[in-house]
Amino acid sequence: MPPKVRNLIHDLEKAGFAKRGGKSSHRKFVHPKVAKPVVISGNLGDDALDYQQKAVTHAIEESKR
Repeated sequence: MPPKVRNLIHDLEKAGFAKRGGKSSHRKFVHPKVAKPVVISGNLGDDALDYQQKAVTHAIEESKR
């Protein structure tokens, strides 16, 4: 069972990412050590898609370098 969008957002915030706006159901998260912002779309209760999970995992790993 895939995680929910709210879980991805929680993981990003726990890793030090800050929310920097967005439109509608899109949210943009930035981190000083990560070159590109991470955009998460969907309502909080929606299942996260594969590409969203991969983007969050990659961004969190990049922030640890």
